[in-house]
Amino acid sequence: MPGWLFVITLVAALAVVYRPFGDYMHRVVTGTRSTVAERGLYRLIGVDAAAGQTWGVYARSVLAFSAVSVLFLYLLLCVQDRLWLSLGLPPVTGHVAWNTAVSFVTNTNWQAYAGESTMGHLAQMTGLAVQNFVSASVGIAVAVALVRGLAARGTPELGNFWVDLVRVTLRILLPLSLLAAVVFVAAGMVQNLSGGTDVTTLTGAVQHIPGGPVASQEAIKEIGTNGGGFYNVNAAHPFENPAAWTNWLQLFLILLIPVCLPRVFGRMVGQNRQGYAIVAVMAILAVAAIALTVGFETHGAGTVPQAAGAALEGKEVRFGVANSATYAAVTTLTSTGSVDSFHDSYTALGGMMPMVHMMLGEVAPGGVGAGLYGMLILAVITVFVAGLMVGRTPEYLGKKIGAREIKLASLYFLVTPTLVLAGTAAAFATGNNATALNVGPHGLSEVLYAFASAGNNNGSAFAGITVNTPWWDTALGLAMLLGRFLPIVLVLALAGSLARQRAAPETEGTLPTHRPLFVGMLAGVTVVLVALTFLPALALGPLAEGLS
Repeated sequence: MPGWLFVITLVAALAVVYRPFGDYMHRVVTGTRSTVAERGLYRLIGVDAAAGQTWGVYARSVLAFSAVSVLFLYLLLCVQDRLWLSLGLPPVTGHVAWNTAVSFVTNTNWQAYAGESTMGHLAQMTGLAVQNFVSASVGIAVAVALVRGLAARGTPELGNFWVDLVRVTLRILLPLSLLAAVVFVAAGMVQNLSGGTDVTTLTGAVQHIPGGPVASQEAIKEIGTNGGGFYNVNAAHPFENPAAWTNWLQLFLILLIPVCLPRVFGRMVGQNRQGYAIVAVMAILAVAAIALTVGFETHGAGTVPQAAGAALEGKEVRFGVANSATYAAVTTLTSTGSVDSFHDSYTALGGMMPMVHMMLGEVAPGGVGAGLYGMLILAVITVFVAGLMVGRTPEYLGKKIGAREIKLASLYFLVTPTLVLAGTAAAFATGNNATALNVGPHGLSEVLYAFASAGNNNGSAFAGITVNTPWWDTALGLAMLLGRFLPIVLVLALAGSLARQRAAPETEGTLPTHRPLFVGMLAGVTVVLVALTFLPALALGPLAEGLS
């Protein structure tokens, strides 16, 4: 499929499902009736589904659930050799278990190991795959809580985290994953519980092909915008991504929930046009990002790319250069981290683009939930900037943006750049950049990419750098942990502050936040903030390499 047709059909399919699927998710998160299975789960964990939570209780619930998840997954990996379906694999070392537990609980799914030779089936299914579901549900729950704060009128409550977690998992993620897994199995993905199959290759030699629950794990990986993969080469492996049309389907599933969540936002605040404004900003940034990435790869500088007509190194020939570059752009614009080509082999400027996408804060459209609340934080900053320009108290959806609100929004924005830039500096200061395959600007790009991926909870890897060491596993684990939960706490604190306010009436001086002017301002503020923050680091890495 030509690159332009690949993108156009993807956009068209998302436009078709935007309203119906967005409306369905709205019914899920705003409904008052629980199913039998949900009521059973509430009784099991001792939750009163009718009780609301203030932002502090909601945040403590998120943190407690995540802390227990990290501990459980860490212990599971450390003792996997004593468990059923371990396939005879040894226990995971302490630093890798820490990194992996944090990675999957934070919806990053960064993998410092080869999945098919490190994890047994039980660890994959009850540990990693379960977190593929619930870590994605946490992101959606936090986004919904922020929207409730914007829609509320003088109440301290943001809903109930446990209800949101259960409903999103059982009514959205699980059904979609089951449906997608069936399609993937039909396409040729492996779905079994065997340790693998011995097959005779064309050369007559016997080769062992690893088996496992690949299709089901791939389905929730894409739908929950999780990174990682059963196989080390990820979506470039034919068992994870058999054909060009499954490549397209994976991107559709990756984008489905993040693109449709603005519809939920518009419905919940009672103004669908607000949702259209947010999704328009996401679309503008995404289309521009995809176009630049594809352009840099199809018109790469250098003797070999120009002779071949494109930068073919590191690409899967089944997908081609344009579609591989599109995949790289989409998975770094979201918090997926799945790859079907190797970013370290991209041209200097082509490899810079996935970094830039993550540095945007993954808001175009971002991860499940995280993209929406990240974009709404940027909307708060934008109306504040607009208020300064005209000398008025900024308002967003009838809520005044005062000192407390802008401080929380500013701190949210500063968390990730601090982690990314400080982590990169620490790697060079301690000599741990020596694990990079390259030196000079490209070596800096490899280190910078690793921390950008961890700090933004993306999970993709630039490759060309060895990160399976105690220092790297610890440092990237901390970046993932702080990059996930510090912003979540700040988002919920902002939601609580907004929820207590009563709506201010609109006046002639109120900035309309649903019109093209605000859409352009929001897109501009997003780009300018990222440029001011990361341009010096990019200038020393990929830009310097690209201009040399």
